[in-house]
Amino acid sequence: MKVIFENFYLRDAHKIRLCEICGEVGADFVKTSTGYAGGGASMEDLKLMRKHAPPRVRVKAAGGIRTLDALLEVRAIGVSRSGATRTAEMLNECKKRLTAVAAQ
Repeated sequence: MKVIFENFYLRDAHKIRLCEICGEVGADFVKTSTGYAGGGASMEDLKLMRKHAPPRVRVKAAGGIRTLDALLEVRAIGVSRSGATRTAEMLNECKKRLTAVAAQ
């Protein structure tokens, strides 16, 4: 079960409580937004959600992750999934970097 927040409209206290509730009811994922509200996933929101959702509840970033570096950054803080419209560009950048490393 994935629970989608609309973080754009929520205060931090609401996001924290929602993460706690999602843990209590056994949600599999908490997601930052549907993509219809303003803004995308922010690092602050993702860190807050990862901190307050139980470890078994995975975090999904929706919107705002547009580069390979941004994807790697959110993965490093514990985000499990990311919805991205620039997946092809990110994969191409990853291949480019791997090729450069292999050539060294």
